[in-house]
Amino acid sequence: MAALTVSRILHAGYVFACEGTRIAFDTIFENPFSRNCHAFPDVRFDAALIRRQRFDAVFISHFHDDHCSLESLDLLDRATPLYIYCLFDELFDMVRELGFTRVHALQLDVPVDVGPFQVVPREAMDAEVDSMFQVRAAGLNVLNVVDSWIDDAALARLVAEKPWDLVLFPFQTMREIEVLAPTRAEPAPPALPEEWLEQLQALDPRFVVPSSCQFRLEPWSWYNRAFFPISYARFTAEVQAVLPRARVVRMDPSVSMQLDADGLHPAPPLDWVIPVGAQDVDYIYEGNADAPPTADIARHFPALTADQWTRVLDFCRTGLADRYAALDDESEYFDSPRLWQLSIHDHAGEVTRFCYRLSPGSADLVDDDGPLGWTTGIPAVKLYAALELGESLTSLYMRINDAVFDADTERDVAQADVVEDPLIRCLFREGFGAYQRAQLRRLLSPAVPGPVPIAPADT
Repeated sequence: MAALTVSRILHAGYVFACEGTRIAFDTIFENPFSRNCHAFPDVRFDAALIRRQRFDAVFISHFHDDHCSLESLDLLDRATPLYIYCLFDELFDMVRELGFTRVHALQLDVPVDVGPFQVVPREAMDAEVDSMFQVRAAGLNVLNVVDSWIDDAALARLVAEKPWDLVLFPFQTMREIEVLAPTRAEPAPPALPEEWLEQLQALDPRFVVPSSCQFRLEPWSWYNRAFFPISYARFTAEVQAVLPRARVVRMDPSVSMQLDADGLHPAPPLDWVIPVGAQDVDYIYEGNADAPPTADIARHFPALTADQWTRVLDFCRTGLADRYAALDDESEYFDSPRLWQLSIHDHAGEVTRFCYRLSPGSADLVDDDGPLGWTTGIPAVKLYAALELGESLTSLYMRINDAVFDADTERDVAQADVVEDPLIRCLFREGFGAYQRAQLRRLLSPAVPGPVPIAPADT
């Protein structure tokens, strides 16, 4: 009987095997990945064994660093065909600079044939960023939603591709934005979005795997109780209720299952993904989880070196103003002049504050003690990491508007989007692929002095 073996790597990473052909998706072989996402459940990777793996193709759904990591790709044979969905040429240039010789840009709805596999990139809600994958092999039909959202038009096209044997469906809503301003965010209900359940009902698969996520932050982090509203148990119960004929199957890292016409059966695990400790773990959500002060969070991190601290101070004194002046995005809230306070907390929790008078096109350091219009706090080590190491917003522990303003400002702030924050805009509106560029510098010039790496966080 024709069969397809599906193995979980981590997060959105999978290996598919059929008739001697092996393809992989979103290959992340790091723990932690994205600098600060710790595998949950915990695993380690055998780099020597991974270097000996030969994949007939690797597919990458999008450029985010938890799906496309050059340090993970560095473990693969450079002749491996890479198929990447990305609208930015810079990413393809970086991958080729790393030494890969067969790098291809995926086009939506254009099939890629690899042995018995046909892989079709499908349009996600944010088509400028994400893609999904339809995988056909052995007469079976699999949808890998990755961590995308699906709009009505895309859903209609996917329904037309029925029947679905297996759907790998993202199960965690996450609260990356809400934790930035916890005093101003409402706790999320610990339930799946209604549209997810409706979409799964419309797809009507035989099997559903709660996919993507599979990480936590540092053991001490309050994010672990505020960031992840959905548990595996909740996902299983809610999906099973609307799909009583389907089976929800949890696949932890290394786990393999064989899919055929008769069902889904256990298969030998990946030997290069090694479970560590308890694997039957689940998420616990506690709303806004009593967010600690940024000074307390900063004490968990090591001291910056003198050069690193100088880099942070130089940015706050001059670099930030230059970046703010160069912003070409619009911000309705900051179209009016505002006084903004930026607080940098060192490893001892001590704070250095900078006050800026913000107007469209300018950010001027001032000593003004007038009424504040916006506040931002961040550990110094995290600001350095964003500047030099490509660390993403998810793990910066930035705290926005953790203050009480005058009545008029409170009214305006309530209507503003938290990502209008001036520091966010200055750090993340400058260009594409900062994380991968930082990785490439380290990989190509390991002996050349560069930004001093930050020591591991206190656990």
